[in-house]
Amino acid sequence: MDYIDYYKILDVTKSATEAEIKKAYRKLARKYHPDLNPNDKEAEKKFKEINEANEVLSNPENRKKYDKYGKDWKHADEFEKAGYDPNQQQYSRKQSSGQQDFSGFGGGDFSGSDFSDFFNSMYGSSGRSSRGQSKYRGQDFNAELQLDLKDAYTTHKQSLTVNGKNIRITIPAGVENGQVIKIPGHGGPGVNGGPNGDLYITFLIANNSDFKREGNNLYSNVDLDLYTAVLGGEINISTFDGKVKIKVSPETQTGTKVKLKGKGFPVYKKDNQFGDLYVTYNLKIPTKLSEKEKELFTELSKLRNHE
Repeated sequence: MDYIDYYKILDVTKSATEAEIKKAYRKLARKYHPDLNPNDKEAEKKFKEINEANEVLSNPENRKKYDKYGKDWKHADEFEKAGYDPNQQQYSRKQSSGQQDFSGFGGGDFSGSDFSDFFNSMYGSSGRSSRGQSKYRGQDFNAELQLDLKDAYTTHKQSLTVNGKNIRITIPAGVENGQVIKIPGHGGPGVNGGPNGDLYITFLIANNSDFKREGNNLYSNVDLDLYTAVLGGEINISTFDGKVKIKVSPETQTGTKVKLKGKGFPVYKKDNQFGDLYVTYNLKIPTKLSEKEKELFTELSKLRNHE
């Protein structure tokens, strides 16, 4: 069997990350999927190659073996037990009479097949089903789901329609804007008994609140009246969990920031764990003063200047 360059098939480098491999596979699989290329033998051939390359490179353990043993990666365990060095193409120790002979690996007559024995083992002999038809994994679907920030604060169920099919999913609290989650088996149906594809949902979260979100932390600005800022006191602060009462220290300056521990956003898939809420005080100067108030402020001014 000839060497098949899986990296070249997916058009990625040997240093490609798992995310880069996944992205390349999804792009090519959509392009060459049989549903989009009916009766196109070249597209069918390409689709087989893409699926085979992804099955190997998307699995870290298989990829490691492939990088070391090439076309014979499936026999890596046997090679290593026998002490075979792929770089020297020889065994580091003699085989005993009870050991298996590996000299035939990679040989044999494949009758002109363009695909490896690994692909055949995945999809049946020569990649065909018992009825002579190829088995293909279903196409992955992508969908977008819009939420408001307050909806993302709590775990809840929501229905969405994908490709004419109604799907009800549970959305965990703490999901972030742009986050993608996978719903296994809810993509396109497999072809000729192949597995279904997966559904990838991207969350688009609109923020119509008075809070700014950064990760699990929330930030807000609160107006503080002059008298409370000077003399101290208590004020009510809004959170996603309702209002909380906090103390304000005397002589608090505008721009002062306080942290409310555990009053931020839920941590994704971490029960009872929350970020923090950071509140910044903005000093609010009173307007429309009465004559009496003006007199009092004048007196205060004189006292300060006298000092």
